Amino acid sequence: MIASISGIVRDIEQDGLVVETHGVGFFIYLPSSLKELYQIGETVHLYTQLIVREDGLYLVGFDKKDTRLLFNLLLGVNGVGMRMALAILSTFEADVVRKAIIQNQADLLSRVPGVGRKTAQKIILALQDKIGLPEAANTFAQYGEVDIAVVEALTSLGYSVVEAQNALQSIPRDTPADAESRLRAALSYFNPP
Repeated sequence: MIASISGIVRDIEQDGLVVETHGVGFFIYLPSSLKELYQIGETVHLYTQLIVREDGLYLVGFDKKDTRLLFNLLLGVNGVGMRMALAILSTFEADVVRKAIIQNQADLLSRVPGVGRKTAQKIILALQDKIGLPEAANTFAQYGEVDIAVVEALTSLGYSVVEAQNALQSIPRDTPADAESRLRAALSYFNPP
């Protein structure tokens, strides 16, 4: 297996980069959000995964080991191939995908082009116990009862748990501790003044 590649970006194509190392150019598929960070002539270091299929060998690259691990976990789900796993990681950051899986947010995952609701539910079912479940159990441990009530209110209004947590983290420190004030401040995250 080719675990990583360091080299110089020689070309940027639609699905990835050509990275030259010791005179050999490797085409490496990347999530689109990562591909946009690089420029021709730049030195890169990528953690890679070699995919072997009947029609060829494919090298997929990531900037972090844990993103590569998540990619491999996604590949282990029945019906999820290289392109779909890349589409998921192109649409959302790895942490957002993990939170969506842990918090059972099939609606969020089904926003990825090519991922239907059934596939999203299949991904969650297959990976929920493989992705940081101890961390998931403590997801709300840092919040008090009032903040948990704010998250519940936001999710009942249709926001995802991830969006609700982001809104909660945006509440100014000097906001009064009552639920109504904190909910109002959290809602301003979605509608900035």
